[in-house]
Order: sequence, then C-alpha cells, then structure tokens
Amino acid sequence: MSDKGYVQVYTGNGKGKTTAALGITMRASGAGKKIAFVQFMKALGYSEQKILPTLPGVTWKTLGKPFFIAKKGSISEEDLAQYGDSCVVFEEDNPPADYVKMISDGFAEAKEMVMSGEFDMVVLDEINCAMYFGLLDKNEVLELMRNKPAHTELILTGRYAPDEIIEAADLVTEMREIKHYYNEGVQARKGIED
Repeated sequence: MSDKGYVQVYTGNGKGKTTAALGITMRASGAGKKIAFVQFMKALGYSEQKILPTLPGVTWKTLGKPFFIAKKGSISEEDLAQYGDSCVVFEEDNPPADYVKMISDGFAEAKEMVMSGEFDMVVLDEINCAMYFGLLDKNEVLELMRNKPAHTELILTGRYAPDEIIEAADLVTEMREIKHYYNEGVQARKGIED
C-alpha cells in the first residue's frame, strides 16, 4: 500500500463482497500491515471468524444477533415461514431498538479505530446493510470517510450501498449476480458462504 489510503466499497447483490474484503485483509496482513476488521450484522459462527484473529496484525470484532432482520414487505411469506424465529421483521423506519444501539455502539468503536491512525486498513463488513436497514445513519459513515487519516485504507462492504457512499468512495466494485445455486435450493455451505 502507498502512503495514501483510499476508500473502497464492495456492494451489489452478487456473492463475493466479504470474500473480497477477507482477501485484501490477508494480503495486508502478509505485508506486515495493521488491520481492524469489524463485522456488522454478523453473529458468531462464520468460518472466517476462526481465522481472522490468528492473522498477524489483525484486530477483529463482530456485532450481530443470532437472527437476521428484514423490512416488512421485503420478504415473502414462504421465506418467512422457512426462516421462522431466525428472522425478525420490522416496520419501515422502525428497526429493533436494541439492534440500533448495538450497531451504534459498535460504529463508535470502529470510528475510534479509524481515527486513531493506528491501523493501516479498517474493514467495515456489512456496514452498507446496517445503513439500509436504518440501524446506522449514512451521514455518520460519510463523515468518517471524509475525515479518516490520510494513510488509512477504509473498506465498506454489503449490499445496498447508498448512492452518497458510492459517490464519495475512491473505488467501487459491484458484485452482480448472474447465476447462483441458491436459486436451486442449495443452502449456505460451511467454508464457502458461511
């Protein structure tokens, strides 16, 4: 990495956003860089969480609940029945207050990591989803993007990146689904999607 740190965004409905962030984290670790990897909306149980804390120079934190959330009307009744208690549905603009607080507190901690200047790279995994679901105000993220230390690489992942975030970023990659075996009923596989 050069002396200048850029803002990268990985978004879109295709597979590979977190995977790309994990790849660049591994590369930066191999180069002797110091990295903070903060996962929003991900509970414990993902395979990468076993290896991230063991990588040299990586500080890892996850902020999630053992369920996922959806805006009312955004998920079919059929899918909702399949997910059962593992999905919490909320009214537009009224996400669960405890989730908002957890994400807000976590973002404050992530912001401190960025602004400390201690890290060469900070990954905010699934932060775009946190903004989309109303758990975090996009203006807070935009402020962080504008004010981060010049040397810090900042990476934002997740579907639904707001237009303002895309406009303010230096690099944006959209993962676009063309074909996916999920549509054939294949569930997330350990070590591949999970």
